Amino acid sequence: MAAVRRLRVTDRATGAVLGEVEDDGSVGAASDPTSVRSQADVTRLAPGRFEVVVDGWRFDLVVEDADRVDLRERATRTRDASGHRGPTEVRAIIPGRVASVAVAVGDVVTAGSRLLAVEAMKMENDVRSPRDGTVERVAVGPGQTVELGDVLVVIA
Repeated sequence: MAAVRRLRVTDRATGAVLGEVEDDGSVGAASDPTSVRSQADVTRLAPGRFEVVVDGWRFDLVVEDADRVDLRERATRTRDASGHRGPTEVRAIIPGRVASVAVAVGDVVTAGSRLLAVEAMKMENDVRSPRDGTVERVAVGPGQTVELGDVLVVIA
């Protein structure tokens, strides 16, 4: 038998508890009846999904376990470029010839700044920095041929 979960509905502005919705869709009254300003009708649509109608306004609520929400946030969180630790190797994503190098060892670069250009199929492709940092090593020079996956620049 699964444990009954309860969703507490609060007013964000005042923090007052408006009511509680149990996992089976039943509505519990707020502990302080004077804090309830509106009447809510709750319908359970599916496990964890509810339709709540408050003063004619319809809301669809999806209730998930906190662990599941945390897992989704960690999986989809964008990586903060400034929080990266350790060296980052910038590698060739296409084979070609290095047309020009725009940085030298010791240069400070920001995310998105141009590092070098690789010529492939008569087109010049800019290689940009994936994060802020300092150029630790430039592994290629102008005119050098690179293959897919070769290290071009190392950013610390």
